[in-house]
Amino acid sequence: MKLEEQKVAGSGRGSVPDRLSNTGRPALLIALSLLLFVGGMAHSQALYKYRGPDGEWIYSDRPPVDSSVAEVRTLNKGKADVGISVTHGFNGRSVQLTAHNRFYAPVELALDIESIRGLQFPSSDSELRWIVPARSDLQLISLDLLEDGPAPSIEYRFHYLAGSPDSLHRPAVAYRVPFAISTNYPVTQAYPEIATHTTADSYHAIDIAMPIGTDIFAARGGIVFDVASNNFRGGLDPIRDAPSANVVRILHDDGTYAIYAHLNTNSIRVKPGDRVVRGQYIADSGNTGFSSGPHLHFAVVRNVGMKIQSLPVLFAGQNAATVMPATGLALTAH
Repeated sequence: MKLEEQKVAGSGRGSVPDRLSNTGRPALLIALSLLLFVGGMAHSQALYKYRGPDGEWIYSDRPPVDSSVAEVRTLNKGKADVGISVTHGFNGRSVQLTAHNRFYAPVELALDIESIRGLQFPSSDSELRWIVPARSDLQLISLDLLEDGPAPSIEYRFHYLAGSPDSLHRPAVAYRVPFAISTNYPVTQAYPEIATHTTADSYHAIDIAMPIGTDIFAARGGIVFDVASNNFRGGLDPIRDAPSANVVRILHDDGTYAIYAHLNTNSIRVKPGDRVVRGQYIADSGNTGFSSGPHLHFAVVRNVGMKIQSLPVLFAGQNAATVMPATGLALTAH
């Protein structure tokens, strides 16, 4: 099934009260409101515990028809905290906006100023778009206070997306099929015969049917920068179920990154900041998120300028051959 990569939005508003701060400078106050990095909001989930027809305990995200629930537990989605923030500070008679990236991947950030008073507006030549390197802070803009101007205030929105548009897909070798050596599983969806992979971010994604709990291995080495691990829900409602996929995203050395999605709950064995090697065990397959059945959704993507583009992938075959995934083909790991 489809797993859409999304931009993330935030906003800020600044105003100055009719007084000065204790430093003698205008006290510009900016409050930020952030959404999630590349997925849905961190919702809680309800887990229902009840007896089955033979007296066995059943745990499900849906209550039984007869409402005979013994226990209801609230579980957090398990998504890592948002790692992008924008702060402000005074430097003499100017206000500086600074982005803070705590992800282990670069982020492209675009700023839209919706209103501004008492501050010099950025040059019309300024694109107001930056690449914030991984684990770094970057000064975005410095706005001078206008002499004899009104009390300074600013309203803005910002958007950000994982990856740098400077990335180029240059794998040194073909990708490893992401399951155990000498096993094989069928491809149920691959370009150009696609059913749900209908947008640029998913055209070349590959769905591979496999039982829940199948070991998943890294198809290429890199740095883990995004993980969601505690979801247990799966279904066909794109609004309700799509944000509930367990996912691992791994940044490659060429700036592209791989997505391993619909993973099993509490099976992920890597965390943000881990460097993994090709063939390393990272998780178990599952059926979480927007999914019609147990499978692995695998894709390699790049940021092409605040947009995500999926990329064609060749897998390593027998005797140094390469294999192009195709719908109906049984992939074998070598």
